[in-house]
Amino acid sequence: MTLLLLIALYLVLGAVAGTLAGLFGIGGGLVIVPVLIFSFDLMDFSADIAAHLAVGTSLATIVFTSISSIRSHHQHKAVNWEIVRAMAVGIVLGAMLGAVTASMLSGASLQLIIGIFVILMAVKMFLDVNPKPGRDVPGRPGLGAAGAGIGWASALFGIGGGTLTVPFLSWCNVRMQAAVGTSAACGFPIAFAGALANMATGWNHPELPSLSAGFVYLPAFAGIVLASVLFASVGANLAHRLDARVLKKIFAVFLILVGIRFLI
Repeated sequence: MTLLLLIALYLVLGAVAGTLAGLFGIGGGLVIVPVLIFSFDLMDFSADIAAHLAVGTSLATIVFTSISSIRSHHQHKAVNWEIVRAMAVGIVLGAMLGAVTASMLSGASLQLIIGIFVILMAVKMFLDVNPKPGRDVPGRPGLGAAGAGIGWASALFGIGGGTLTVPFLSWCNVRMQAAVGTSAACGFPIAFAGALANMATGWNHPELPSLSAGFVYLPAFAGIVLASVLFASVGANLAHRLDARVLKKIFAVFLILVGIRFLI
């Protein structure tokens, strides 16, 4: 793959990820990780680290995507900062543990569980299966524990946590727009802690390509961030204007195909 084509791919990927981050509150990682793995395969990166590099790079880009998305949701008064503060410590600890867990897995194993996770999330999105509001928002200990679990899984799969945080908050009777906005805010500590941990666990790995900082591939990071920051506010504004159900179903079908590709 030529350098020009790679730059174009990462810019388009960043635009899509940024829009999805704002529109669905999912952080874009569900798209970024699979596409990065495919691009790394085309570049003949070692299969032992391609998935790890995709996860770490995805988390690093979400740090910047989430900032733009948070700003837009905050302007719409859709971020519950009390919930964010209560979950933050658990999120950071969980994300660091998730990155360490990923580093202990082989490349093939990590790709396999990413594929399974993508398919499960796609089916959930397509069928619009969400827990019905059944309880109030828990206290700080409960929110901290939930944050730890969400942070661990998110860092393991390279996502911003929205696919897990939004259903959890909806279950706790948080209205949907506030759940999406609060999820976007929670994505920042997930991505920040997860990216740092991936840089540390991958530092000086013998099979890293040049221009890598641990498990973060800098050319992909730069291209995706450049476009995603610009488009995150677009998605956040659309989230407050459009019924995104049809878009979700189309996106879910795409994810199912991507997940199947990983499994076979």
